[in-house]
Amino acid sequence: MQKILIVEDEKAISGVLHSILSDELNDYEFIIADDGLEGYKQVEKEDFALVISDIKMPKLSGTELLKQSLALKPETTFIMISGHADIDSAVSCLKDGAYDFISKPIDINRLITSVKNALAKETLKKENKNLQSENKTLKKKVSKKYQMIGDSAPLKKIQEMIEKVAPSDARVLITGPNGAGKELVAHAIHNLSERSKGPMVEVNCAAIPSELIESELFGHVKGSFTGAIKDKQGKFEQANNGTIFLDEIGDMSLIAQAKVLRALQESKVSPVGSDKEIKVDVRVLAATNKNMQTEIAEGRFREDLYHRLSVIEIYVPPLDERKDDIKLLVEHFSKMISEEHGTALKSFDDTAIDALKELSWTGNIRELRNVVERLIILGGNTVSKEDVASFVRK
Repeated sequence: MQKILIVEDEKAISGVLHSILSDELNDYEFIIADDGLEGYKQVEKEDFALVISDIKMPKLSGTELLKQSLALKPETTFIMISGHADIDSAVSCLKDGAYDFISKPIDINRLITSVKNALAKETLKKENKNLQSENKTLKKKVSKKYQMIGDSAPLKKIQEMIEKVAPSDARVLITGPNGAGKELVAHAIHNLSERSKGPMVEVNCAAIPSELIESELFGHVKGSFTGAIKDKQGKFEQANNGTIFLDEIGDMSLIAQAKVLRALQESKVSPVGSDKEIKVDVRVLAATNKNMQTEIAEGRFREDLYHRLSVIEIYVPPLDERKDDIKLLVEHFSKMISEEHGTALKSFDDTAIDALKELSWTGNIRELRNVVERLIILGGNTVSKEDVASFVRK
C-alpha cells in the first residue's frame, strides 16, 4: 500500500487532515509526523506517494523539510500548508519544487482536489518512468540484434559515415555483397536518427513478385485486382514519420521503379485501383548487391531513381576485406549461439581463429555465423584448428 505523510505540529489539524483524507483515499496508508525533523526522518525511511507539510514548525521548518527531502529523494511530491500565507512563501515553495501551496484556514474541497491531482500526477510519472525503462530495454535488445561487431578500419569508416548521415533526412543507398551486413547499416542509421521513435519498415524487393510489388509498397483498394478482398495499407504509408528500407532495390521492376520515383518526388502515394493520393513523410534507405552503373547501362534500372536514392552511398565491404574483425565476430556469435541453445559458452583458441582467417568467405558474415554454430555443435570444448579443418569445407 502506498503511503502519504502528514507533517503538522498542531495535532488537531493533523487529526482533521487524516480523518478527511483517509475517507477520500482509502487505498493509501497515512503516517503523521509532529514536526519537520520527524518528518525528514520518515522521508529517509520511506518512499511516500505524497507529503503534506506545514511551513511554520519547530526543529525544522517546512521549507527546509521540502529542500532537504527533494535533495534526498527528488521524485517526492509535496503540498505545502501555512497559516502565514503570503505570495513570497508560495512562490518560494513552488520554486523549490512543491506541487502546490494551500493557505490556512484550509478549504477542504481545494485540499482534496489538490491531493487527488498530485497523486494522479505521481502515478503518471511512475507509469512514464516504467515506460521509459521498457523502451530502453527494448532499444538495447534492438541495438544488440543489429549491433555492428568489429574494430577494423573499413568498419570504423562505415560507423563514422553512419554517425554523420543518421541525423539528417538524406536518402542513403547501401551497397555491398550478400551477407556483408547492409541491413545492420540501415538499422543503425534509423536508430540514430530523429525518426527512431517512428516505424522502421523493411521491404525485400527481390522476394515480392513483380506483379505484387506496387500493392506491397503503395497498398490497394478492395476489388482492384483478383484476390484484393479488402483494402490494404502499403509499406510507404505504414512507414509514415519513420523509415522505409528497400532491400535489394536492384531487383525491382521498371514499372515499380517509376512509381517509387514519383513517391519520392511528390511525397505522395496512390493505392492500386484508387485515384486517392496519400501524403507520406518517410525517409528512404535502399540496399543492393548489384553494380548499379551496369544495371543502368543495360536498361534494368532508372538512372533518375538511382540519383534520387543515392544522395549518400555507403559501401559495405565483404568479410574478406575486413578479416581483422573475425576474432570479435566469432566471440560475439559464440555468445549469441550459446544463449540461443542454452549451452555452455565455448571458446575458440588462437589456432582456430587463424585458420578461419585463412579461409575465403564468399558468404560473408552470414556464412561465418553458420560456421561458428557448426563448430560449437561439432567441435571440442575449446574449438581448435583441427575442428576447423574437420568441419569447415571450402
